[in-house]
Amino acid sequence: MLDLVIIAAYFAGIMLVGILSRAKAETSAEEYFVASRRLRWPSIALSTIATNIHAGHFLGIAGSAYLYGLAQANLEINAVFGLLLAAFVFVPLYLKLRVMTITQFFEDRFGSRVATAYSVLTMVLYGFLYLGTALFWGAYAVNALFPEQIAFLHADPLVRVIIMMVALGVFSATYTWLGGLTAVVRTDAIQFVLLVGGGVILTVLAVRELGGWRELADTGLMHLHLPADHPKLPWTAIGAMLLLNLNYWGSNQIILQRALAARSVRDAQLGLLAGGVLKYVIAAITCLPAIALAGIMADRPLADPDTAYPTLVNLLLPAGLRGLVLCGLFASLMSSVDSIFNSVATLWSVDIYRRRMRPNANDRQVVAMGRRAILVTLVTGLLFGCLQAWIKFRDPAFALTHWFNDMSYYIKVGFVILVAAAVFLYRARAGLVLAVMVGTVGLKLLLEHLLPDMAYFNVTALTILGGFAVVAGEAWWRERRGIVWREVWQVADRTTARVGMALAMSLVAIQILFH
Repeated sequence: MLDLVIIAAYFAGIMLVGILSRAKAETSAEEYFVASRRLRWPSIALSTIATNIHAGHFLGIAGSAYLYGLAQANLEINAVFGLLLAAFVFVPLYLKLRVMTITQFFEDRFGSRVATAYSVLTMVLYGFLYLGTALFWGAYAVNALFPEQIAFLHADPLVRVIIMMVALGVFSATYTWLGGLTAVVRTDAIQFVLLVGGGVILTVLAVRELGGWRELADTGLMHLHLPADHPKLPWTAIGAMLLLNLNYWGSNQIILQRALAARSVRDAQLGLLAGGVLKYVIAAITCLPAIALAGIMADRPLADPDTAYPTLVNLLLPAGLRGLVLCGLFASLMSSVDSIFNSVATLWSVDIYRRRMRPNANDRQVVAMGRRAILVTLVTGLLFGCLQAWIKFRDPAFALTHWFNDMSYYIKVGFVILVAAAVFLYRARAGLVLAVMVGTVGLKLLLEHLLPDMAYFNVTALTILGGFAVVAGEAWWRERRGIVWREVWQVADRTTARVGMALAMSLVAIQILFH
């Protein structure tokens, strides 16, 4: 009962913050979508990383870490590379143009056809895959942790999960609809504290239950680099992770919307760099408890690895603390879902509605259209979430995290080529960029057919390198000048330069230390 009281208080508090942040009737599009460009670096850091983390990290990533160990943390740790590029390469370019969406930057580089294709594909990626996945993991966590308390919803756990997805989605959509980016940033700050607090508590208790940090090292799972022939996480996959970071951290509307709303380039850069430090914390609290559990339950392995985190919660936490940790899971869900709603609303209303359909629309009409987009996105996300629930309950041992990654990479590989061509190439041909961006879907399918035993990360890297080689090769042949370095690296001041250098050195040191 105490756990349920804590959870109810959490939801009431978040909704109160959302209501207090609600937009006025005369709110401008810039206020609703980018908070009037007044965000300071702490808000950018907390909201960006809170958005990046969803319940799938605490279940799916923990489940993968339970199976494969610290190598799973590469997806979190190597994000630091992407955040460095975002801070010093991509975001200064976006802020110089004062764009509200990343699409506007691509339109400046390649014209409307490429920009529209990017915007539509991005909305599909966010509105289906990202949102559906976040909602599924949140509902799955509730069912795994409190099956008895929510049994009244339905006898079938699949139906219970679907009901919870609807409830969580409607709740997040409501306060996002009310307040726009301002509500998202304010609630994200609260949610980040909760998700990290709950994660740290469980990490400490799990390591203590195992026997200590020495015993954790003795599990044999504390290595970042697995053999090159590993089916899921070979050390060679790090190359693909670094390439994919060009898209995820460099041109991702969900992640960068706070940076676009920064008060200054310095605030944007410091916020993203602070986010890099926080990624180390996230890697620890998602992977280390699962590794400890692998040691604790070495003689009785889990049938479903994705239940590693709920198993730890039920095994180690008393009433009250369990509710707090579950609030952290909810917080990770809400902070991702509200950002997806806000970003899709921005892309649709700014890039498509105002730019393509109704250029003379006033701010009130644009905001209203954005709010309608939130409702449509809720429906599409729930549909994909239901598909994932069906897959998971049909085969509990199925590694859903890696399936989702592979699915999303069909679109992301084209985005990596697009952003790399926009920033690093001298006059890449727009038509060719568009053709390659779409054509990489087929190229990835072909490579998977020809190389069925290759890890999907390595196939992804080959797809990106092959597609980019075509675009870069044509640009060099036509202009005799392929790579351009002007305006590529921009630093606001010495402080940001020093913080960036320290962060880069820490990334190298961790790779060496946990080799």
